[in-house]
Amino acid sequence: MNANHSEIELRIPAQDVADPELSIVIPALNEALTIGEFVDWCKEGIAKAGVRGEILIVDSSSDATPEIALTRGARVLKTPRRGLGRAYMDSLDCIRGKFVIMGDADLTYDFREISVFIQKFREGNDYIMGSRLRGTIERGAMPPLHRYFGTPLTTWILNLIYGSRFTDIHCGMRGITLEAFKRIRLESESWEYASEMVLKAVKHDLRIAEVPIRFFKDRDGRLSHMKRSKWHEQWRAGWINLRAMFLFAPDFFLLVPGVAGMLLGLLLVLLSASHWVWWLSLHWMLLGMTLTVGGYSAIQMAVLAKVFYNFIPEKTAKYTRLVTYNRGMAATALLGLTSLAVLAKFFAQYLQKNMTLSAISEPAVVALYLLLLAFQTFTFTLMFEMIVRRNKRPA
Repeated sequence: MNANHSEIELRIPAQDVADPELSIVIPALNEALTIGEFVDWCKEGIAKAGVRGEILIVDSSSDATPEIALTRGARVLKTPRRGLGRAYMDSLDCIRGKFVIMGDADLTYDFREISVFIQKFREGNDYIMGSRLRGTIERGAMPPLHRYFGTPLTTWILNLIYGSRFTDIHCGMRGITLEAFKRIRLESESWEYASEMVLKAVKHDLRIAEVPIRFFKDRDGRLSHMKRSKWHEQWRAGWINLRAMFLFAPDFFLLVPGVAGMLLGLLLVLLSASHWVWWLSLHWMLLGMTLTVGGYSAIQMAVLAKVFYNFIPEKTAKYTRLVTYNRGMAATALLGLTSLAVLAKFFAQYLQKNMTLSAISEPAVVALYLLLLAFQTFTFTLMFEMIVRRNKRPA
C-alpha cells in the first residue's frame, strides 16, 4: 500500500493486527541490532496493558532494520531520511489506533511497561509525557551534561515561558491521542519536534499527565544517533529546541510586556499632560510616550505573529472578529484627526506669539505622539488584513 507520496511505502506483516486501539509509532534509522528485541518488548507491553495494539516502525534505514521489524510482526512505513519530526508527520495517515505512544527503537525506553500510559489515556488525558528524571536512569544511560544541565535548564525555560510543570521535556517516550496529534499540526522536522509537541500540548489546552519511566543505557556495540553525529550535534539540538520555544511564544515575549509597557506609558502621559502630579515634567511625558509606542508595537507584532502563523485556528478566529479593516481605519482617523486638531490649536498660538517659543510646547508633543499612534494603527491594520486574506486562500 502506498501513502500519499511516491517515496513512502507501507509494508504490512503477515500476522497483522485488526482494529487496534493503540499505535506504537517509532522512527528507526539503522537499528538492526535492537529492532527485533524492541518489537518483542512492545508486544509484551501491549499484552500486559490488555489493549489491542499495533507497532508502526517509520523506517529510513540502509540496513536490515525494516526486514527484521516486518518479520517480527510490526508494520513498516518506509520513508526517506528527512528528520525525526518529519518521520512522525509521515506516519500520521497510517496510524490506526486512537491512542499513540512514541519513542525510540534502541531499547533505552522500556516499552514492556506501557500500562501506565494506557491508564492515563483511559482517565481522559490527551497528552502523556514520560519523565526519566522522575523515574529511574540506569548508570551511564544519560550523560551528566544532559542530566544535570541541559535537560533541567531547557525544561525550566519552557515551564517559565508557557506556565507548565514538566520535569523532562526531552524524554522521547510520550503518548498522545490521535485526535490531539492531528490537532496540534506538528511542523518541526528535526530534533525540535520534541519541544514543539510539548508546548503545543500546553497551548491547545490538552489534558496533560506525566509518568515516570525507566531509561536504560545503549546496548553494547550500539552508538546513539547523537554520538554518531559530530561533537556539536547535542549543542545544535539544544539550540534548535530553544528556537522552537521562542518562536512559538509571542504572548510571553511580546504581548504581555507590550500590554504592561503601554498601560504604564499611557498613565505617565496622562499624569504629565494633566499636571495632576506636579513633579512629573516633560521628560516623564516623553518616557511615557516611548513606553506607549514601544508597547503598542509589541502588541501589534504579537497579534500579527499569532494570526500569520495561525497557531491555534480557534483563537485566530477571535482576533479576526475583533480586528477588522473598518475598525482599524476608524481608529486611525480618530487618532489622526485628534492630532491635527491639537496641532492646529498649537499652531494658532504659535502665530499669535510671532512664531517664537521659549520652550517645547507639551500640546505639540502630544499631537505628534497621537500622529505616531495613528500611523502605527494604519500600518497594523493593513498588515493584519493582508495576512487574514492570505490565510483564507485555498491551499
